[in-house]
This record gives sequence, C-alpha cells and structure tokens, in this order.
Amino acid sequence: MAATLRLRDTESICRPERSSAMLSTTRRRDLYVSLKLIVCIALGIWLGAMAVFFTGMLYFKNLPPAQSQALENAAAQLTAPPAQKTTPPSEPETEMFRKYEQSLRESEARQAREQVQEQQQRTFSRSKCDFWIQQDRTAPSEKSRASIDQYCG
Repeated sequence: MAATLRLRDTESICRPERSSAMLSTTRRRDLYVSLKLIVCIALGIWLGAMAVFFTGMLYFKNLPPAQSQALENAAAQLTAPPAQKTTPPSEPETEMFRKYEQSLRESEARQAREQVQEQQQRTFSRSKCDFWIQQDRTAPSEKSRASIDQYCG
C-alpha cells in the first residue's frame, strides 16, 4: 500500500493534471498577492513619511521662541537668493594683491631673462662644441677631449 502511494505521489508530481480554471485562479491570486504587497508597502512608506512630518511639526511648535526664530531665519536665508557683495575690498587686501601682482610680474620677467640667457649660452656653446668635435675628429688630443666635455656637456 505504501509503495502504491509513493508511486501515485511521484506520478502526480511528474505529470501534474491541472485544469485551465485552476491555473487562472492561481495566476490571479499571485497577481492579487503581489498587488496587495505593493499597496501595503506604499501605504507603509506614506504613513512613515506622515509620522516623521507630524513629529517634526510638533517638535517645532514646542520649541522656545528664540530657537524657533533662529530656525525661521535660517530657513529664510536658504530660500532667499544670495546677496551680491557691494562693498569694495578693504585697503590691506588690495595692497596685498598689488604686491602679489608686482612680485608675479618680476618673477615672470626674471624667468624670461634667464631663458634668453640660457638660449644664448646654448647657441654660443653649440658653436664651440661643434668646433671642438671637429678638432677631435681631425687631430684627437687630451685638450680636445677636455674641451668637448666642457662645452658639449
């Protein structure tokens, strides 16, 4: 008897025989449960947001007037557009800026002079380098090698 029950259980598992009406109710119920779950979650989120809002509102009403005034001022500053500064910069700031600009110009001029000198030196030593390389090729000597090291780097 137990063997036949097992056989019947496996047959029903292997070959489920469901009617089309049974499948449609199962599908509807799955959809209904899913929809019900979505509605419950949305309702819970909405109720939670309302609870937070009302708690904040009650907390704000129970604040002392000085603190509520400070909060209102902060909220007004956040909602108002930022005001443009119309006051000119103070004298020490402009003097410091002028000094900075002057030192920057001097630094740029010094760098430009150094670059020109370096370029002239390269041009001058390049001709000497070429001369000593030619000398070393035609008549190698210790003096020509030392001069190549000196002028050609």
